[in-house]
Amino acid sequence: QRKMGRENIWYTLALSFIGGGAVGNVIDRVLYGSVVDFLDFYIGKYHWPAFNVADSGIFVGVSIFLVLQLLEGEGHKKEPMEDTT
Repeated sequence: QRKMGRENIWYTLALSFIGGGAVGNVIDRVLYGSVVDFLDFYIGKYHWPAFNVADSGIFVGVSIFLVLQLLEGEGHKKEPMEDTT
């Protein structure tokens, strides 16, 4: 059964960002031979690495996924094992 989308829309959203970003980067590779990075920022003399919208989508998706995993882990802490002797 496909319940993931209905049970937790956040996982679907995270995987959509990751998949969309990956597809965007593959399209760039096929069309241009490399990924086109066009967002390039400087703060004073510090240069932030160049990136694109697809990279941002992957980052957002992975971030959502990691937060969900951390929150889920908090809710499922292991209970002490019972002594069966």
